[in-house]
Amino acid sequence: MKVAMPVGGKSMDAGVYQSFGRAPYYIVYDTQTKESTFTDNQAASSQGGAGIKAAQTVVDLQVSALLTPQCGENAASVLNAANIALYKTSGTSIQENLDAFVAERLPALYEIHGGFHQHG
Repeated sequence: MKVAMPVGGKSMDAGVYQSFGRAPYYIVYDTQTKESTFTDNQAASSQGGAGIKAAQTVVDLQVSALLTPQCGENAASVLNAANIALYKTSGTSIQENLDAFVAERLPALYEIHGGFHQHG
């Protein structure tokens, strides 16, 4: 299974980024092969609609789940339409969150916020 997570840099030491839509990068981790890749988030500098654009980026990465601290309703709608499950990260360590996900210890993310519109 492939999962994505918003991160602050292109290394495992970078940490989970607190804003899904404005994260500079996404890590894609394959739970079977244990391989990871980093992808630029072109939506990070968008004037508006960053969450929707970022969600489409994640959809295009063909992942089954997104691990994130929070998610706006517009982005969540795109992700839900693509059957991408949402999980709430815990803390800022990329590796700890991946390990918790694999061990089925990350909770589903149900608290979807209204978004940070016009904050580009």
